[in-house]
Amino acid sequence: MNGERVVVVGDAHLGAAGPGDEEAFHEFLAAVPDLGTRLLIVGDLFDFWFEYRAVIPRRPFRTLTKLAALVERGIPVDLVGGNHDRWGGSFWSRDLGIPYHREGADLTLAGRTTCVVHGDGLASDFKLGARILSRMLRSPITTAIFGALHPNLGFAIADRLSGTLGESNRSGAVADEASRLQEAWARALLDSRPEVRLVILGHTHRRALVEHAPGRWYLNAGQWMADRQYAVISAERIALLAWPERPGA
Repeated sequence: MNGERVVVVGDAHLGAAGPGDEEAFHEFLAAVPDLGTRLLIVGDLFDFWFEYRAVIPRRPFRTLTKLAALVERGIPVDLVGGNHDRWGGSFWSRDLGIPYHREGADLTLAGRTTCVVHGDGLASDFKLGARILSRMLRSPITTAIFGALHPNLGFAIADRLSGTLGESNRSGAVADEASRLQEAWARALLDSRPEVRLVILGHTHRRALVEHAPGRWYLNAGQWMADRQYAVISAERIALLAWPERPGA
């Protein structure tokens, strides 16, 4: 029996979330070795991240040190890029020892072949403007232009645009529809890829755990920001939790 326990968290939006959310997230990171054996962050860890060649943002420094401490303790950490923090690069793997998956990844989690994607740019983004913005954020031209800006100017621009990047993950009917379409996308992927047993998405800030077929699941762990939600995957089960709730408690 595979003994791996994967802690899944996403949509923390640190930098825009309240200070209480950030402090709680640091407490959560310190507790990860007691919660599981591996950590998966499903995008939008930060409300904005851009990796310059010789500069890293100052605001996330404390969170980066907490993540580095986890890796030093032997806890594997994977980070998937989200629409707020897709502009990562070698800093994560070279300096922190954390694989950075810009567009998602196929991973084996607790013995399950798993497709992990943040979720922006999929069927959940049913607005034309959201799809256009998603493509712009992925464009090498956009990245090159932004990288040419002085970091102080770049981060000031990002702060002003932050509210426009969360296009579909709002409350109410829009979020309900986005969540429904996201589940439909996950089900279609499970149908088209029989080797995949688990699809993990974020982005909509709506948690979900759906058994599409026996032993084959779609998971959205929900949002850390405000709700402090997370999930734990083991070979036996997938648990939806909210910090400070713990598996088996």
